[in-house]
This record gives sequence, C-alpha cells and structure tokens, in this order.
Amino acid sequence: MAAKLRKGDTVLVLTGKDKGKKGEIQSVDPKAGKAVVDGVNVAIRHTRQTQTSQGGRQPKAMPIDLSNLALMDKNGKATRVGFRMEGDKKVRFAKTTGEAI
Repeated sequence: MAAKLRKGDTVLVLTGKDKGKKGEIQSVDPKAGKAVVDGVNVAIRHTRQTQTSQGGRQPKAMPIDLSNLALMDKNGKATRVGFRMEGDKKVRFAKTTGEAI
C-alpha cells in the first residue's frame, strides 16, 4: 500500500496530549503504523554518562500512530491525502486544494 505520510512532511496532531501541535516527520515505520514527529510525544529518557556524551535526563520524541496525524496543505490546514495518476506517475494530492504534494 502506498504511504500517505512520508519523512519530511509537515503534519498536525489530531488527538492525544499533543493535540493541535505541528511538526515535521523524522521517520516512519510502516509495519507498525507509527511515525516520529519532532517536538511531539516527547518523553524523558535517563542516559548514563560515557566518555563521549554527557549523561542525564534527555528528551526524546517517541513514535505516534499514523492515524493521529493529518498532513498540512499549502494554506496551513489539515487535509486528507489522495492518489492519482499524472502521466505515468502516481502522485499524492491534498484533498482540500487538489494540488500535488
């Protein structure tokens, strides 16, 4: 199945403790149906000090379910994603504006 959300997309969080926040997708795990979005679903992780890095409490963005994310269109509104053929290429498009992403 084609991916509606990909790395680098700007998304809006629809539900949960971070509802209404916007961010960019850092990575996507299609098998688990989750994505890591910077600044969203942040948890504190305790790390041990090593020779190269300082230890302590460090924030880390945890995965969030793809169903809780909506792609942002050019106007800054949340939109659904559709697919269509342009020539011989399959492209994603925003349902609100009809523009190819």
